[in-house]
Amino acid sequence: MDEKHYLSSLFDPRSVAIIGATEREGALGRVLVQNMLDAGYQGGLHAVNPKHRTVLGITCRRRIGDVPGPVDLAIIATPARTVPDIVSECGKAGVKAAVVLSAGFGETGAAGAQLEMETVRNAKRHGLRLLGPNSLGLARPSLGLNATFALGKPLPGSIGFISQSGALCAAILDYARPNQVGFSSIVALGVASDIDFGEVLDYMVWDNRCESILLYIEGVRDARRFLSALRAAARAKPVMVLKSGRHPVGLRAAQSHTRVTGGDDAVFDAALRRAGVIRLQNLSQLYAASKALFAHFRPRGNRLAIVTNGGGPGVLAADCAGDLGIPLADLSTDTLVRLDRILPPEWSRDNPVDLVGDSDPQRYAQALAELLTDSGVDGVLCLLSPQAMTRPVEVAQRVIALAKKTDKPILTCWLGDEQARTARDLLQAAGIPSLRTPENAVELFSNLSAYYRNQQLLTQVAAPIVEDRPPLLEAARLIIDTALLARRTTLTRLESMALLTAFHIPTVPMQVAYHADEAETVAAALGFPVTLRPNAPLPVQGAGAVRPRHDLHSAVAVNLAWAEMSADIARSMPAAVHDGIVIEPTEHALNVRQLMLRVWRDPVFGPVIGVGERSLDPQYWPDRAVGLPPLNAFLANDLLSQTRAARRMQALDGLPAANVKAVEDLLENVSEIVCELPWVRAVELNPLLVDDIAAMVIDARIEIGSVAHLAGRYDHMAIHPYPANMVRHASLRDGSPVLLRPLKPEDAELEQAFVRRLSPETKYFRFMNALRELPQSLLAKLTQIDYDREMAFIATVERDGQEFQIGVSRYATNPDADSCEFAIVVADEYQHSGLGRQLMALIIESAKERGLKTMKGSFLASNERMIRFVERLGFVVTRDAEDQGLRHGVLDLETAAPPPMP
Repeated sequence: MDEKHYLSSLFDPRSVAIIGATEREGALGRVLVQNMLDAGYQGGLHAVNPKHRTVLGITCRRRIGDVPGPVDLAIIATPARTVPDIVSECGKAGVKAAVVLSAGFGETGAAGAQLEMETVRNAKRHGLRLLGPNSLGLARPSLGLNATFALGKPLPGSIGFISQSGALCAAILDYARPNQVGFSSIVALGVASDIDFGEVLDYMVWDNRCESILLYIEGVRDARRFLSALRAAARAKPVMVLKSGRHPVGLRAAQSHTRVTGGDDAVFDAALRRAGVIRLQNLSQLYAASKALFAHFRPRGNRLAIVTNGGGPGVLAADCAGDLGIPLADLSTDTLVRLDRILPPEWSRDNPVDLVGDSDPQRYAQALAELLTDSGVDGVLCLLSPQAMTRPVEVAQRVIALAKKTDKPILTCWLGDEQARTARDLLQAAGIPSLRTPENAVELFSNLSAYYRNQQLLTQVAAPIVEDRPPLLEAARLIIDTALLARRTTLTRLESMALLTAFHIPTVPMQVAYHADEAETVAAALGFPVTLRPNAPLPVQGAGAVRPRHDLHSAVAVNLAWAEMSADIARSMPAAVHDGIVIEPTEHALNVRQLMLRVWRDPVFGPVIGVGERSLDPQYWPDRAVGLPPLNAFLANDLLSQTRAARRMQALDGLPAANVKAVEDLLENVSEIVCELPWVRAVELNPLLVDDIAAMVIDARIEIGSVAHLAGRYDHMAIHPYPANMVRHASLRDGSPVLLRPLKPEDAELEQAFVRRLSPETKYFRFMNALRELPQSLLAKLTQIDYDREMAFIATVERDGQEFQIGVSRYATNPDADSCEFAIVVADEYQHSGLGRQLMALIIESAKERGLKTMKGSFLASNERMIRFVERLGFVVTRDAEDQGLRHGVLDLETAAPPPMP
C-alpha cells in the first residue's frame, strides 16, 4: 500500500496505551494487558493507572500525558464517568484513536447519553477517533494486537469480522481457534457513537490482508454510508451478514442493546440483496461460513451434484436443495455413460449419485472425479455414511487429492461421530468445508453460491431518463406544490392520477364532476358503464366508509349513485364535500390479473417499493416482494419474480400470459417518481390491472410532505440513482457534437474498446504500464461505480449509428471523505480538441457538489503535457519524495474556479 489509511492509528498502531491497566485478578485492565502480551504485540505497549508502578512487568504511568513518545491508540477500561475527561487528556497528548470498552453510556438512559455526548464532543475537539463505547475491543492477529477482553488468542487469517455485539464476537473467537479459522481484523463496534460500519468496511476493502468479510448487525444508523460501503466491499470481496431482529421481539431487544432505529426486516433483506452480499440466518450458518471463507471456498454457480454411499442422506440433501431453490445439476450423457462403467448396476443413474452401501474408496474417488469434469456441475457435495466397506479416512484422503486438481468447490459431510472424527480433521486441515449434516452442507453451498447471483443485483444501475420521452417534472412538482400550499398531505384522486401520467404511467381516463347534471354529461362522454369514486382520497383507516359505485349503465343510475355517494361523503368525510366525484369508465378486461403496488418510507433505508398480488385488506398483504429504488429493467424483473403474482401472470387455464414487460416498465416509472420527487411519502396503486395487452392503474393514493433542505439531489435515497441530470450535450473546438454523460455498468464494452484503441504511449501514461487491454477485474472496478463515492464521465460520439467512447474522466473519494483521486484520458485523435477541459470541468463540478475539499492526481514525470495541463487548471504539482519519476498534483476545490471552456 502506497499511503497510510486515515484509520491506521486504530488498525495499525505503532504504540498502544491501556488506560485502567491493573494486576487485580479478573479485572478488565488485567485481561487486556495479558491478551496484548500473549498475542506478542511488537509495538510500544504502555500501562496507565495512578495506582500502580508496574502491571505484569510493564512500567505503569500515572496519566496518558506521562507516557514517553507518541501513542497511536489508547484502550480505555475505566468507569464511564471518567471517560470524557480521559478522552480529553488523550487528545491533548496527541493520541489519534481510542477504543472505549467501558459500559454505562447511552444504552443506560439519559445520564449515560450525556456522558456519551461529552465523550464524542471531546474526541472531535482534538481530532481523535473513537471505537465504542461498550465495545469488546479490536484485534489484528497478524500484528500481535489483541486489544479485546475475549479469552484466547485469535489466529491470523484473511477474514475481516465486524460485530455490533461483543458477546457474539467473543463466541466467534472461541469457536474459531479450535476450528483453525483466522482473521485479518476483528472489530466489536459497541454503541458506535463515532466509528460505525461504513468506515470499518472501507478499511477492510483497503486492507490487502482481508480477503472476505463477515458482519453481525443489529441495526444501522446511516443507511447511505452503510450501503455505499457495503456495496464497495462486495465488489471487491465476498461479504456475508448475520442480521438479528428479524421479528418484532428480536427487534425490540436489538434496539435496547444498540439504540438503533429498527425497520422492516424484509426491507433490510432487500437492501442486502441489492448490495450483492449474502444474508445468513443463524449462528450455525455464521460458523460454517467462517470456515468456508477461510478455506477460500468460492462457488461459481449454484448447480449442485451430490455423491453419496447411501440413499437416505442423498435424499435429505436433495430435499434441502429443493427447499432453498438450489438446482441439482443435470448430469451430461457422457458423464452418465462413464459412471455406468465404474458403478454397480443398481446405482441411482441420477443426481444424487448413490454409489450403493458397499462402495469402497476407489469407487468413491472415481465417481467424484467424473462429476468434477462435468461442465454442468458447479460444485459437489460428498456424503459418507460409516458402513462396513467405507473406510472414511481413506475416502477423505482421496477427496483431498482430487480437490487439489480442480477449481470447483467440494463440500463434505461425514455422518456419525466416532468413525468420522479423524476424516473430518483431515478435510478441515486441507481447507475443505466439513459439515455434520446434509442440510447444513447444502445451506452453506446455497449461501456462498448466492454471493455470485447477488453480484448481478449489485451491478445494476437505473437507466437515465429517456430523452425522447422525459417525465413532466415541472407539472408533477406543480401538483405537489399546490397541495402543500393548501396544507394537504394527501393528493386527490385526480391529482394522483395526473402525477402518475406525468411519469407516463397508464391510468384509467377520468374526470371530476361537482353536481349530478355534470356527472351525467361526463358519464355519457366517457361511455357507459362507468364507476364513481370520491375525488378526495379515502382515509387509510376505515377505507370502506365511502365505497365506489361500479357498473353504472345509464344516466339514471349515475344520478342515483351520485346522490348516495354525496350523502356518504357528507357523513364520513365532510371536509371533502367540495372536492367533487370522479367518473371513470368501468374496466372489464377478460384476461386481467389484479396487482397492488406500494411505496413507503422505511425508517432506516428510506423509500421502498413493494409489489404483489392485490389484497383487499390494507393491513394484510401476504404476497409482497420488496425492493429499494432506483430500479431498472433487470431489478424490476427480479422484484416481480419473487411474487406469487409472477407465476399467475404466466399462461394458464386458457388465459394468455399477462404483459409482464408492462408491469416492469411501470415499476421503473414509479421508481423514477421516488427518485425525482422527495416530497412523496407514500404511494398506493390499488388495483393495478394487467392483461395480455397492457397494465393500467385504476385507483391511486399518494401522500406527500415538506422536505428539509437536501445537500444533494438524491440525499433522500439509500442508493444513489444514475445522475441523469449531469448528461451534457457539448461541442469540440471544430464544432463537432459530443455527448458527455456519467458512466454506467453497461458501458463495459465501450470502455474496453476505448482502451484497446489508445496508443501504447497514452496507455502507459494513464495506467503506468503497457497493458494491451483492461483485465476483467479492473474493467469491473472502473465501470461498476457507486455514484455516492465516485464519479466517472465518458465522452462519446456517434459513428454509423453506433456510440464510440473518445474520453473518460473520473474521481474516487478517499477514505478520509474530504479528498478524492482523479484520472483522465482522451483518445489520441481527440487530444488538443478541448475535450480534456470539458471532462475535467465535469468532475471538478461533481466533486465540489459532493462537498470534497481537495482533488489529487499522480503522473509520470515524463508526461509533461499532462503536468502542464493540470497546472493550468490550478493544480499545485510537486515531486514524489521517494520516486523521482512521479509527480503529484493537488487542487483546492474550495477555491478552484471552473476550468474555462475551449
